Amino acid sequence: MKNVTDFKAKVLQKVSKDEAEKAVKIILKYIGESPGREGLVDTPKRVIKAFNEYFSGYGENPEEYLSKTFGDVEGYDDMVIQKNISIQSHCEHHMAPILGTAHVAYMPAEKVVGLSKLARVVDLYSRRLQTQERLTMQIANSIYKGLKAHGSAVSIDAIHQCMTTRGVRKEEARTVTNYFTGVFRDSHNLQERFLHYIKK
Repeated sequence: MKNVTDFKAKVLQKVSKDEAEKAVKIILKYIGESPGREGLVDTPKRVIKAFNEYFSGYGENPEEYLSKTFGDVEGYDDMVIQKNISIQSHCEHHMAPILGTAHVAYMPAEKVVGLSKLARVVDLYSRRLQTQERLTMQIANSIYKGLKAHGSAVSIDAIHQCMTTRGVRKEEARTVTNYFTGVFRDSHNLQERFLHYIKK
């Protein structure tokens, strides 16, 4: 995708791959390791390669996914729900993984979008440093505006490793966030229907 290429080009102008790998070596030294030992020689390269995957969402545009719509829906005018979309993100405070599930719905105006595109929008925003609250809002607003829908709804249920593996270390703690736009925000009935369907 052109946007990804442009994004990576801009990033490389600021910090080169070699500079990023050197930074990883410094962190390895900081924690008391030796970057030169056999098991760690290639770790900086692997970490940067992984980061390119973890944070690829910065170089993508949700409009590219949501612009490919279908108008032949024969008057369908009820909510479209896609549930159980896996999420792998990272918190912006500790860069620790956020692992969970997103449920997405929208009320189409005239057109619907391919189902895989909803999951791609979730992935796009997940592959950035995030807070769960902002992630939930970004997905909902993007679908609402991108599809010119009557409304959208997003619910995310996730585990934050910044509080399960460090800090308070509450292994069973989960965080749930919901965000509604348009007709979903205005109608408690629609909100209840959405929440009922995703819990089934």
